[in-house]
Amino acid sequence: MALPVQGGGEFVLKKLLLKAPAKVNYRLDVLGKRADGYHDLRMVMQRVDLCDEIEIALTETPGIRVKCGSKGVPDGPGNIAWRAADALVKLSGKQVGIDIGIEKKIPVAAGLGGGSSDAATVLMGVNELLELGLSDERLMEIGVKLGADVPFFIFKKSALAEGIGDKLTALDQVPSLWVVLVNPGIHVSTAWVYQNLRLTSKESVTIIRRSYGSAAEVCELLSNDLEPVTCGKYPQLEELKDLLLAAGASGSLMSGSGSTVFGLFEEEQTARQAAAEIAKERGWFTAAVKTI
Repeated sequence: MALPVQGGGEFVLKKLLLKAPAKVNYRLDVLGKRADGYHDLRMVMQRVDLCDEIEIALTETPGIRVKCGSKGVPDGPGNIAWRAADALVKLSGKQVGIDIGIEKKIPVAAGLGGGSSDAATVLMGVNELLELGLSDERLMEIGVKLGADVPFFIFKKSALAEGIGDKLTALDQVPSLWVVLVNPGIHVSTAWVYQNLRLTSKESVTIIRRSYGSAAEVCELLSNDLEPVTCGKYPQLEELKDLLLAAGASGSLMSGSGSTVFGLFEEEQTARQAAAEIAKERGWFTAAVKTI
C-alpha cells in the first residue's frame, strides 16, 4: 500500500492506486554525443513486474504534495513525480490539489528506471483524475522533458528506443522470461557514467531485430556500452554477473548505468532459487521478477 498523503480533515474527491514498473535494458548502444550535450542512444527496453506503488488523490486543497519517505528520494518539488503532476496541473489551468504517496519497491539510482516510471505513472494518473483526455502521444511529449526514459513507461510495450531514448518502436515479439535482479546497494550517478564514457567509433552497428523467439535469441542481444565505465569503478558488478550465470542464468548484464545486474531465466523455480541463494550469501537486494 502506498504511503497515505491526505492531511487530517482534508476531503478527497477522487483517488487512484497505481503500479509503476521497473525496466531493464537488454541492449544499450551509445552511438555518439549530440550538440546539445545529450547522447544518441539505441536501446532495447523491457518492463518487469517489480513495481513502486503510487497513490494519487485529487483533493479540495490547492497545491501538489508528494510524500515518499524513502532514503535518497526527496519529497516535494525535488521529486520527479511532483514535476510531472505540476506540468499537467499547469496545463489544465485548474486550481486543484494533488496529493501523491509513493512506496518505493524499486531500488533508487539503480539503472531500473524507478523515478522515470513514477513520473510516467503520475502523468497517466493525473490525466485520468483531471479528465484531461490527453493521448499517450501527448503525455510522452510532456514526459520526455522530465526524463528521457519517461516516454517508454507511457508507451507500455517492449521497445527499441532511439534518439535520447524518446523515439520508440514496439517490438513484434519478445519471449516472456524470468529476470533475477541483484543490486549491491551502490548508488550510481548516470551523469558521472556518461561523463566518463570514452566513445569509440563503431565500424559497424549491429542490426536490431524486431522479433525474438527464444531466451537464447534475447541473450545474443545483450550488450551495454556503459558497463565498462561502471564496472571499472565497481568491479564487484562483474562478479555479480558471474554469480548469476553460475546460478543458471542464460545471460547476464548490467541494466542502464547500473548498479543493478540482471540474469535471464526461462524457468520460475530456477530464477527464484538463484535469487534466494544470492540474497542469503551476499545480503544484497535481489528479486525474481517476470517480464511484462
